[in-house]
Amino acid sequence: MKSRIYFLTLLLIVSFAINTTIFYFAEVGPNPNVKSFFDVVWWWMVSSTTVGYGDVYPITTIGRISAIVSIIVGVFFYTNIITIIAESVHQTFEKHIRGLAQVTCKNHIVICEYTAFADELIQEIQNYEKFAGKEMVIVTDLVETNPYPEHFFVRGVPINPLNLKKANIKYADFIFVFSNIRFKDPDVKTLHLLSRIKKLNQHAKIYIEMENPQDELVQYLDPSVTLIESRRMLEDLLKFKAIKFDELFTKS
Repeated sequence: MKSRIYFLTLLLIVSFAINTTIFYFAEVGPNPNVKSFFDVVWWWMVSSTTVGYGDVYPITTIGRISAIVSIIVGVFFYTNIITIIAESVHQTFEKHIRGLAQVTCKNHIVICEYTAFADELIQEIQNYEKFAGKEMVIVTDLVETNPYPEHFFVRGVPINPLNLKKANIKYADFIFVFSNIRFKDPDVKTLHLLSRIKKLNQHAKIYIEMENPQDELVQYLDPSVTLIESRRMLEDLLKFKAIKFDELFTKS
């Protein structure tokens, strides 16, 4: 796209330089409407944009030829610029939908892995005062497009630091890490992801889901990390049809 813009810009500059010079020498004198170079510039702008006010127009053959060239180049330039702008806007929206855009929000919530429990969290979290009004980013490779258009989406495995940075996790206030049972040992994967997150963010409150909350590695978690037990979440979800965060989030 940049090469197209450079080419179009160069083409317009060349058209301006050549056609205004030709028009100036051809029309100044014979044409009573062309008294200065500013009149020529005005004519070129009106002609190249095909506005055609009619206050300045060529009367010589050479002047008319330069007008034809200016109009053709102008139509080519402006239609292509409009196309480029439309493509750029479309690509921007497409990147956000497909999770390819950089997130710029701060003091937000980051959801790592889009599981059934994560989905329940997304639906319920705004009901709690400390989370209300905060923007949310979903980081996962389990879906191809944004499951919640009102929130941000980063497509890719959360354990990849590039995806975490794309979610602007450095500035997040709350981070939720959900267990991905696709892995042989999801708890090890969760703790591995946690270590990656801690390198990028030292201040956020972090909640992690563990299949086995008695795992020996849990003892090394710092106070900023709260355990969410998978079994207890499932039991509460089946019983109450919604996650009761105030009861589930117990310090490890």
